[in-house]
Order: sequence, then structure tokens, then C-alpha cells
Amino acid sequence: MYDDSWYSFVPDFQQPRRPAGGGASGAGHRRRESLLQQPNVRHHRAPGCSRPFARSSREWRRHKIPPQATPIQRAKSYSDFYDIVTGARLSGVAPKKKRGQRRGNIAWEALAVPPQLAHAMTADWGQDDGEDIVNEKLRSELLRASQQKYTLYHDQLAMTERHLGSLIEDANGALKVIETLCQSFRAVDDQTSSFQSQCDDLLTEQKRLQTLANDVGTDLHYYAYLDTVTRRLNAPGAGRLVDDDGFGEVLSNLDSCIAFMARNPSYRDSEPYLARYQALLTKALHLLDVGFSNRLNKVSVEVSRQIAATQSESARHALAYGRFEDTLMESYSLIPNVQRVTRSAYDQNGQPVLGPSFDTYSNTVNNLFQAYCALRDRDLKPIVQHDLDTFKTEAKESSIDTAARNFVKQCFERSYNEAALFRKVFSIDPQYSTDARSAFTALKAHQRSLVTGMNIAPIATTLQLMLQTNDLRTICNLVGWMTNEYLLLDYDEDETTFTRHCRELTGRLLTEHLWTFTDAFFEAEIAKSISRTVVAPDALRIGPVVNGDGASNAFPIVKQAVELLVLFDQSMPKERCQRNSPVVFKLVKESIAALQRAEARIKSTKNGTDPDLFMVKNLLILKNELLSLEIGDVRSQTAGLQHFGQIWDTLRPHNLIGLLASFSNYIPGSSLWARASTQTPALGSTTPGGTGKSNNGAAAYEIQDANEQLDELLRQSIYAFTQRWAATVNDARARKFGGKNLVKIERELDEMLDHAFSSQPEVVAKLKEAIQIEVQAQNEAGKEKSGSRMTRS
Repeated sequence: MYDDSWYSFVPDFQQPRRPAGGGASGAGHRRRESLLQQPNVRHHRAPGCSRPFARSSREWRRHKIPPQATPIQRAKSYSDFYDIVTGARLSGVAPKKKRGQRRGNIAWEALAVPPQLAHAMTADWGQDDGEDIVNEKLRSELLRASQQKYTLYHDQLAMTERHLGSLIEDANGALKVIETLCQSFRAVDDQTSSFQSQCDDLLTEQKRLQTLANDVGTDLHYYAYLDTVTRRLNAPGAGRLVDDDGFGEVLSNLDSCIAFMARNPSYRDSEPYLARYQALLTKALHLLDVGFSNRLNKVSVEVSRQIAATQSESARHALAYGRFEDTLMESYSLIPNVQRVTRSAYDQNGQPVLGPSFDTYSNTVNNLFQAYCALRDRDLKPIVQHDLDTFKTEAKESSIDTAARNFVKQCFERSYNEAALFRKVFSIDPQYSTDARSAFTALKAHQRSLVTGMNIAPIATTLQLMLQTNDLRTICNLVGWMTNEYLLLDYDEDETTFTRHCRELTGRLLTEHLWTFTDAFFEAEIAKSISRTVVAPDALRIGPVVNGDGASNAFPIVKQAVELLVLFDQSMPKERCQRNSPVVFKLVKESIAALQRAEARIKSTKNGTDPDLFMVKNLLILKNELLSLEIGDVRSQTAGLQHFGQIWDTLRPHNLIGLLASFSNYIPGSSLWARASTQTPALGSTTPGGTGKSNNGAAAYEIQDANEQLDELLRQSIYAFTQRWAATVNDARARKFGGKNLVKIERELDEMLDHAFSSQPEVVAKLKEAIQIEVQAQNEAGKEKSGSRMTRS
């Protein structure tokens, strides 16, 4: 509360100065200072000395401890020296001196008392006073002088104590006043608590009424906006509103009002207001439709006239896209308003945005689409017609394949440019969708002659008309080129928007049009060259192998079937070949039927060809081709029976019965050929004649899985061939053939197998091994049969 200077207002005690001529100059002892002079202890204090007062006073105020008193070092008094001198004189050491005035002077000099002061003191005390009186007075004076500083400290502490006492009294008084005030406040609070609760209730009610008033005001805004928007849309020149920024605000407010009325059907007059707001929204959208159509017609008049007047391809392209876009976008806010309305009905990908006003918006957007598509078809008709004439000319003069590829590239480029222009005008990019409410479906219904992402019918129709009169290989070359060029991804390059657009168009063009068109040509070719072809009698013989090609001496129908399989595999992607392809199914079925007819003719004409070996030869070639291609794995040429080991491991001679189920596991996608879940009949029961044919072999032909039917016939043919030749060998060993011996029969068998499989020695070895196994089986069966007869006899 008080500053340190307040406690030190008493001036510090200062030692009186010595006179200028006193002390050492006049004394005979030549002493410079008095023995009572204290040493300078400011920096060199004795161990028992205390700290300076200023620091002690601060510590006392901080720790509430009074400073310790420090005794002052006193010099030896004159009486001590006097006793020494007196003792020396009594003992005879020092000479005797007279008592008198000199003694008094020496005493004053020892005390460093100035001569004037000593003279005055001597005068006051009297010359006759005794030595004891002088000493007593001197001690009193010295005690007073030594305690003068502590007396000052005592006075300061006493004054401080008085001030602290006054402060304590003031603090006690303040506490009493505060206590009185607290009691007064408590009394006031007790008296006003009920009033405060009433005020809180009033504030709460005020807030509730304010919120209710705001809600009512907001709701009234939806009612009050009807007059404003009605005057604005019915005013003269309201059509100019669609080219202004305020048109978007009008649509937003109408959407809000319609949503509010639809959300609160219990409000008063909500249904009439809802109907009127919907009518106003329809009128506003109609104004936009009219304004956009007028703008399109204005641009079309300028651009179409320039397109018809020029013959340059680059100039036409610049006018149809660059000039058209710049002129159409010159409007102030018409195109942004069109984009806003379009996005109110569809999202970025063209999917419907369902809401209370979706039908109204979608109807208007469909009108905008229709106007835009009709204008683009009309303006680009000269360009489209020129491309079509060029395609026809190139197809007649050079090659249909090259002309078709160029035509496809031109159509894809123009479709990409149209898609980019459409995105800039309507701010959406419609994706393929089967939803009837999507933008894709709406645009597909409005486009006619122009090729776009939604309308690929023009290019498909043109290609089909031009390819209708060409052969199957030309069609397959075009389809295969489109598949490899656009549909298959190249992972070495980054996919661009143009590449993605072309891949989408190619996928839809192939899936919706060209694949079915190609399948129809394949089915017609199968019916022509396999089902209804006439086989010459020489074709029923197994000719020699040419140039080491195991399929060179195959049945002509089998050769044609293999060529069609390779052609189909080259033109179609792998997935389509393996998933219930009707072409592959019909091709295998008709090939098997043709082989069965040829086998029947061989048996009836007996032209010297082994029917079972004929079937084994051709069925193995057909089976090997299916395994080689894997219905998608294209091979450059037919390399014999390279998969014969895989086939024979399945058709082992000792397990030829009942191998149908396991054999089909080696055919990729074989189960996908099934046309019905028909159970395979039991195989293994033979006829009494020992032909090895199944009793229900006819039922096997009705198997709805072409792959299983192929396996069944191959198994039956191998089993019949090995069983018959094993029986022949056993008969030769039993000498039932007269002049024919066993060596001649074996030579005949070797010649037959070498003639049919001259380039496949592993096939010949496997068939001979199977015959030997069957010979042993028949011998063992004969021994068991003869043993049973002997036992019965």
C-alpha cells in the first residue's frame, strides 16, 4: 500500500565532520583518525554483522521478521591503554610522569576529541572532578553515540507499527461495511427472485412469439410471391427474360414455392396456389423453349447457307462446329439458362433427377433436345451425304474393306465432335442407359440421320447394306478390325476421351448390330457348306497326308468346319466364343451330323474305307481344333494333333466306358454349349453282335450339349475300332481265316493306320496299344467263358 520511501522519510544519521584542523595535526601522537572511528563494513562485514537496513527492511516486509541487531565493533578505549601504562610505571618499567594538565590532554587526544571541544568539556566538568566522574560521563556519551543508529531504527519501527495498526483498523472497518452490503444484497435478492422468474418467462414467451412471427412471415412469402411472378411473366416483352440472369432466380423461386405447397398440403389454399405456381413454371419454361428455338433458327440460317456454298471439307467442319458454337454462345444468359433447366431434369451423366417438377422440366428439356437434333440433322445433311457418297465410290473402285474402315473412322470422329458440342450447349454427357426417363432414351428417339453416341443406326444400316453382297470373310475382317482397333484396350497408352468414346460406340455397334449380322452370315454359310452340301463318293475315302499336315486328308466337311471355327475365332472376342455361342454350337452339331451321314454311306457302299477309323480320324481333327483354338486362342495354322496326348489321357482304352463326364473337363467353356439340361444316357452296354455300339446310341444324338455329343461319338468309334480289330487278330491266331495269317493281318492294320495317320506316329502307337489291350481282354474273357462251360458240364 505504501512505497518504501514512505518508511524512510527520516533522514539517515550522518557523522559530524571533524574540524579541518583537528585530530592528527595537533596531537603529539600523530594519529590520523580516532580509535572510535568504525571500519568501512559496507563491503567487508564481520561474520556476526547483519545486512544493510534497506535490504533488511525489505526482507522484514516480505517475511514478517524484524532485522537482527548488529553490535558495532568498538576500538579499545583509553582506559585500557591507561591501565597498561599505569602497570608499567608501578612495575618500574616506565619512568614516572607528573599528573596534571598533560594527562587530561592525552585522554582527550585518545578519544579523538577536538581540542576546542575537550577544553569546553573540561570547563563544564570542572578541573577538580574526579577521574571516575569523567569516565562515567564518557561512557554515557559513548553509549549514546553508539546507540544513536539503533534509536533511529526503533523510531522508524514504532512509526511503522502505528501505520500498520491504522491500516488494520481501516481493513476491519471495510470488512464490516462489505458484510453489511452482502447482507443488504441478500435481502434484495430474496425480494426480487420472484420478479426475475417472471421476467425470464416473459423473455421466453417473447422469443417464441418472435420465432412464430418469422415462420409466419416466411410462409406468407410463398403466398405473396404469386402476384410478383405473375406480373413479371405476363408483362409485355416477357420473352426477353430468358436471356437475363433474373430468369434463373424466377425458376428457383417457383421451385421453392411448388416444393413448399407440395410439402404442406394442409395449409389454406395450398392446392390452388400449387396449381397456379405449376402453370407459371410451365409458362416460364415455354418462354425458354421459344427463345432457344428462335436462337437456333437464327444461327442455322447463317451457318447452313455457308456450309452449302463451300466444297472444302475443312471449311465445312469449321462452319459446322466452330462457327456454329461461337454464334450460338454469343447470347447473354440464354445458354446458361438452358443448361440450368437441363440440369434440373438430368444429372451430369443424363440420369433423371426426380423431384416435384421433374415431369415439367423433362418435357421442356425433351423439346429443347428435339429442336437441337432436328436442326443439326438439317444443317449437317450435306456433309453426311458427301461421306456416304464417298464411301460408296471407294467401295466400288478400290476395296470394300478399306472403304468401310475409312467410313467408320469418319463417323466416329464426327460423333465425337457432336458429343463435345452437345456438352457445351446442354452441360451434360448422356451415358448409355435403359431407363425410359433418362436423357439417353430421349435423345435416341429424336436423332435420325446423324451418327452420335445415342444413334448408331445410320452407320450400322449403311455398313450392312454394303456388306450384304460380300462374302463372309470380308465381314469377319471388318468386325475383327473394329474389335482389335477400338474394343480391346492397349495398356501401353493412356486412354483419352476420344478413345473412350470410340470404344463405347464400337461396343454398341457390334453388340446391337454387327455381331448378329455376322452370326446370320455364319449360320447361312454353315447351312450352305455343311448341312446341305453334296459329298462326292471319293470324299468318303481317307486320302494320304499332304506335307505332313494331319488335317490335309480330313473329310471336306470337317475341313470347312475347321476353317469356319478359325474365322469365327479371329473375328470375335474370346468371351463371346465361350458363352453359348449359337454359331459354334450349330457348327459342331452340323459337322457331327455330316460325319454320321458319311459313316452310314461308307457302311452301305463298302468302298474299302474303315467307317470307324474314318470317324476317329475326323472327330479327332475336329476335337483337336476346338482344343487348339480354345474358342478364343487364335493359332496361325492347324499343326496336326498336337493335343492328342491330352485327348488320349482322357480316352484311355481300359476306361473307355463312362468317360464322357470326365472328358468334357478338358474343353474350355464346354459346359457353356449346353442347350438343355438333358442327362447323358448310360453308356457301355453292347449289342449281342459285339459291335460295341450302345443300345441307346440313338439317344446320344439327341444330347443337347454339342461337346458331349462329340466326345460320345469319338469314344464309341475308338472302342468299336479296337474291339473289331482285336477280334480279327484273335481269329487269325485261331486260324479261322484260311490263307490269311496273323502277319498279313498285322501288316494290313499297319498300312491302314500309317495311311490315315502318317504324320502322327503317336496316334498309331496308341491305337495299336489299345488293340493289344483289347486282344488280351478278349482272350481272358474267352478263357473265363470256356472254364465256366467245363464247370457246368
